[in-house]
Amino acid sequence: MDQTSPIQTAETKYLSSVDVAKVVGVSVTTIKRWVDDGVLPAHKTAGGHRKLLLADVLRVTRERGIPQSEIGLVPQDRPNEREPGRIRESLLVAMNECDLARIRAIIIDTQRAGLSIPTLADEIISPCLRSVGEQWQHDRMDISEEHLITQTLVQVFHELRNGPQYGSLSTESPIAIGGAPEHDHYILPSLLAELTLMESGWRPFNIGPHTPTSAFRHAIDTWKPKLIWLSVSHIENADRFEVDYRQLYQIAQSHGIPLSLGGRALTAELRSKLPYTTFGDGLVHLSAFANTLHTPPSRPKRGRPKKSTVERG
Repeated sequence: MDQTSPIQTAETKYLSSVDVAKVVGVSVTTIKRWVDDGVLPAHKTAGGHRKLLLADVLRVTRERGIPQSEIGLVPQDRPNEREPGRIRESLLVAMNECDLARIRAIIIDTQRAGLSIPTLADEIISPCLRSVGEQWQHDRMDISEEHLITQTLVQVFHELRNGPQYGSLSTESPIAIGGAPEHDHYILPSLLAELTLMESGWRPFNIGPHTPTSAFRHAIDTWKPKLIWLSVSHIENADRFEVDYRQLYQIAQSHGIPLSLGGRALTAELRSKLPYTTFGDGLVHLSAFANTLHTPPSRPKRGRPKKSTVERG
């Protein structure tokens, strides 16, 4: 792990009451009393669990003359164990506190631990962003904080996209193009779709948000893709969207290119009116469909390689 990651610092690491009690050498009841008395600040997760900042624990132990030699024995509460529920809880706490450095660290650690992009997007990022949106709507979060969180996610996913894991995709990999329709200014969905396809061994060209049908037509003529995706997070006018979308679908059909459609703005009523090759409620569906068109490369196994028979001899 990157030694500069804020997850490892006392200022950003959180512990449970049980872990703190073990380290400090007092009962859990004492820790809870310190919290209730204001001696030790605590934060509550979305699930209502108390979390204590390591920096606060160190401060209290110093003030009370309690040995700190056991701090290193605390179980690491790092959300990189490929458990979506645990990671989601940690990320939501970071978002609620607008801790941008920790948001980045959680996502980077999660990706390094091997969790797939579709799982990260569908089971972690999307639920957290829905929660953030609800808090903003109910005036529990300022719009500036919501924007900062979104921009941080965009920056992190651009960082992943340009990293060594995806930077060496073969020029022989099949090409996909995609983006968001005109008047849809959401960036994250198409960016995550792009990463999903990169993970499956494709070379995606993400045209981005607010893309008119004419731009898709030009991209199809230019790059000759084997797959088109459309992420629909916002629809300005349903009738206009349907007309534009049908035009895009006809263009794709005329070139024999499958079109994958998805996005939260597509209601069941609207979806029933639209033709498409495949529809997905999440990126896991896009990944599964893409894998039927192109066999994804095997991911390298983690850990040290086994010694050969010759080496052992």
